[in-house]
Parts: sequence; C-alpha cells; structure tokens
Amino acid sequence: MRAGIVGAGSIAFGTACLLEQMGHQAMLWSPSGERTRALLEGKPLAAVGAIEGEFNPSVAPGPQALAEWSDVLVIALPAYAHKFAFDAISPFVREGQTVIISSHASFGALYLSRELARRGVRSPIVAWGTTVVTGRQEGPAKVNVSTVRKKVDIATVPSSLSGNGLAVCRELFGDRFVDRQSLMAIALSNLNPQNHMGIALCNLTRMERGEVWSQGQNVTPKVGRLLEELDRERLAIAEALGLGVRTIFEHFHLSFHVPMSTISQMNQEMHAQGNGGTGPATADSRYVLEDVPFGLVMTAKLGRLAGRPAELHESGIRIFSALYGRDFNSENDLLDALGIDGLSLARLNALSRDGYTGGGADAGPPE
Repeated sequence: MRAGIVGAGSIAFGTACLLEQMGHQAMLWSPSGERTRALLEGKPLAAVGAIEGEFNPSVAPGPQALAEWSDVLVIALPAYAHKFAFDAISPFVREGQTVIISSHASFGALYLSRELARRGVRSPIVAWGTTVVTGRQEGPAKVNVSTVRKKVDIATVPSSLSGNGLAVCRELFGDRFVDRQSLMAIALSNLNPQNHMGIALCNLTRMERGEVWSQGQNVTPKVGRLLEELDRERLAIAEALGLGVRTIFEHFHLSFHVPMSTISQMNQEMHAQGNGGTGPATADSRYVLEDVPFGLVMTAKLGRLAGRPAELHESGIRIFSALYGRDFNSENDLLDALGIDGLSLARLNALSRDGYTGGGADAGPPE
C-alpha cells in the first residue's frame, strides 16, 4: 500500500521505516519542509535500534500531492499540530480513504470527521491510543527506534467502519491492533500525558538544566507510585463510563517487553536492558507543552463529565501552569474548536460512535 505520512519527526521517520520494512511505500510531508531537506537531497533514511536499515521514502511537496498519492494517510505530528494537519489535509481526503491518527489526542478524530462531513465525505478515521513505534531523531536522516509495540489499542469513527479501519491497520503494520470499539476508550488509552506528568514534574530541574539522564532509572519508587495513582484516576473515569482500557502495568509490559511488577521496578528493568530511554534535555519538551494541554486537560474534562474528578491531573495542570507562567487549560485548540464545554456526555458519546454526518458545519447526530 501507499501510506502518506503528515510529519517528519522521530515518530514519522520510525513509522516510515516500519512501513517500508513491511513492504509498503511511504511518503512524508513536512509542513515546514526543513525536516525532509536531507531526503530530498538523496540521503537514505537510516534506522537503528529496533529497526535496522536504510530506507527511501519519497517526499511530498504539499498536502494535496500527499493525499492524491496515498491509499491511506497517517498523522504523525505532536498533538499541538493536529488541528493544523487536519485543516491542511481535509480538503483533499477522498471518499473511503482511511486516515490514521498516531497517536490520537483531544477528540481530534471528531474534529476531522466534522471537516469531512462539511464536504460530504465519509471515510474511516482510525484513532490509535499510542504510536506503533517509539524513538528519537538522531540527525536529519536518521532515527533511533527504541521499540515497535506488540499491541496498540484503536477505534474507528464512525464505528460502522471499524472493520475497514482494523483491516487497513493490520495490512500496513501486522497483527498488533486491539479494536476497543469506542473513541471514548481511546481518549482514555493514551498513557503518555499522565506518565510524562509524573516524570517531568519530578525531574524538571534536570530538564531545565539540559542534563543527560536516564528516564527509566529515575522512575524511582516514589515517582512510580505517583504514576500508579494517576493511573487509578484514569481507570476510575473509564469504569464510570463503562469502558475497558489497558492499565499502566499492561502498557509497560506490552510496550517495552518487561515482566509485570511495580511501575518503578518495570522501569528499572527497562534501564537494565538499555531500553529505559533518555529523559528530555529541555523544559520546552512535548512532555509538558503537548501532554499537559492536549492530554491532562482532556482527561480532566472527561473526569468532570463522568462524575469522577481527576484531582491529581487537575493539580498537575495548575502546577505546570504556575511553573511555566501560562494557562495550559486554555491552549487546546481542538477542544475549543469542538466546543467541548458545551457538549453533554450523551452528545459526546453519540459523536464518538457515529462522528459527524451530512453537510454543514453543525451536522451530526441529535443529542
């Protein structure tokens, strides 16, 4: 298949390498053009780590060319660029053309569904609970892939096209996907925001000083306990909504291939295996700038809707806002565009199941 990737950072590069390793063709579009300059100059994309080799994905000059070339589109940008990406590609998505969001945040699938509905286009929008690869970009044409996940939770909007979405994901990346059948479940399946909150909050001076430090090693027993308590809040919201989601213990076990234990012990095992990763070397990290407004804020809003306030999550938002001198509650352009504060839980559930339908800006299933 031909897979067009919106983005050209570490996840986009790693995803392109995995696709090509599995026999597909990948094309990258960098909105700035800077991150694909080396590839345009003829350098191969080199992968090390969990994927080894040199690959030759093509480069698109713009979103229209990317969409027209592709069988399927993959959004592989930080969440704060998702609305921009949806606005860029939505005019060119074809009827039935699958769009994968890797990984999904802040009900972005609903925003894209609404934009496509305005054109009368109906396509499977597949929301991933996390990325299929993790890694770091080590140069203009090099990526270190830390891991290829064994299992990734997904859901498709509209749910009536779930079979299509699951089949495309498996054809592209293999039999590693678990269909949760609910965008609401996927909204609560991305553990990065809660995990990164605990890690960043407890290691912020390391980040601010630009130190080189092991992330896994510094998930000490007390940091691990904080991550476990944050997970209990997320699971309580899921339970109140009648949703089945993966626990933090299952996440680390399936993503990083370590035995079940406490979160601290699992991270120490990752560090011992050389797979603990390096923590951010800047305070201007996606652990805060992406995960707080597009992860913690969304979880906190869902908690209030479900009658299970996520007090630790809410405290984290306030603490990071104080640390950074900004209001992270007001920086989520996806939730603002959807008018999330004006949606009832019943309306949000209906949209998560059916998406927006028909024409017009406000098209969608009734309350």
